[in-house]
Amino acid sequence: MRHRIAVVGAGPGGLTLARVLHRQGHPVAVLERDPSPDARPPGGTLDLHEGLGQRALETAGLLAAFQETSRPEGQAMRILDPDGTVLRDWQPRPDERANPEIDRGRLRDLLLGPLDVRWGQSVTQVVPGMRDGALVRFADGQEETFDLVIGADGAWSRTRAAVSPVTPHYTGVTFVETSLDDIDTRHPDLARLVGDGSMAVYGVNRALVAQRNSGGHVKVYAQFRAPLDRHTDLDLADGEAVRAHLLTLFDGWAAPVLDFLRRGTAFVHRPLHVLPVSHTWTHVPGVTLLGDAAHLMPPLGAGANLAMLEGAELAESLAAGSGDPDEAVRVHEERMWDRAGRWAELTAAGLERLVSPDPAQAVALFDEVQPS
Repeated sequence: MRHRIAVVGAGPGGLTLARVLHRQGHPVAVLERDPSPDARPPGGTLDLHEGLGQRALETAGLLAAFQETSRPEGQAMRILDPDGTVLRDWQPRPDERANPEIDRGRLRDLLLGPLDVRWGQSVTQVVPGMRDGALVRFADGQEETFDLVIGADGAWSRTRAAVSPVTPHYTGVTFVETSLDDIDTRHPDLARLVGDGSMAVYGVNRALVAQRNSGGHVKVYAQFRAPLDRHTDLDLADGEAVRAHLLTLFDGWAAPVLDFLRRGTAFVHRPLHVLPVSHTWTHVPGVTLLGDAAHLMPPLGAGANLAMLEGAELAESLAAGSGDPDEAVRVHEERMWDRAGRWAELTAAGLERLVSPDPAQAVALFDEVQPS
């Protein structure tokens, strides 16, 4: 196979695809709008599932390296009542490897390895059906054609418009993210509360989740139902105003829980958007999608895992093909739509239960998925 292939986006899905093709000796152009790997914070931690993300890493020859850097202890989960009562405290077995955690930055570095990413290549449009293939237009005015363009460029994909007119819609749930650094030294009381993994508190139509990352860093997510334009009168760049607003929103919750908001260092507004559960499209030769670009869903542990597996599977099919890559793409799309549709239904139902008028629904959901 010596087709000209471009992957738009250097996230987990795009990099997994490129890494598997590289392992098979096939060149691929990875086009990423960020000017460098460290141009912006990489995000929080991911749990990679045995049959999804870990399987993709095995295909890429990276499973052993992942096991060396991942955090199996991060599978621990504690649930509190808003009054501070501990309702559940799950601890992983010493040999538990079903969903170990890894920081997004460490996963990115693991996947990058020898790949030659074209940093600062911001794609603005993909035009299929050109004489020489699919045309990629860049923000700097340059253009380039490829036999196959794979959009792995996330929720607000610029590639998606080449195959589908659908855009993400708001779920009714907003996250506000903050974080605490060096928590074990600076905030030992909160470190004990979080434990080795995650802590979640569920109330009426709101929740607060704290999740441990590497190096004593903890991400905190205040979650609540609200109209998308609810904060038009709030300066989201004013950290103290956001803090005061959240403390009012969670008024009456236990003081140790509210301390995660009181001690947070900065706030990022993250309204949750999704694509329709059954998002598909009529096949377009020369262009396809994977990951959030194809099936954006609530962030409940499936997105990156699915993107990585899709990338690995598509790369294997492309490497094994001897002619037109279109056949491999058609198989990829059918397989992706079927699997992602099931996960989209599960995560949509999960979000309804986790940020719910009945907090008992959230606890019941964890009882269903956690080992006894």
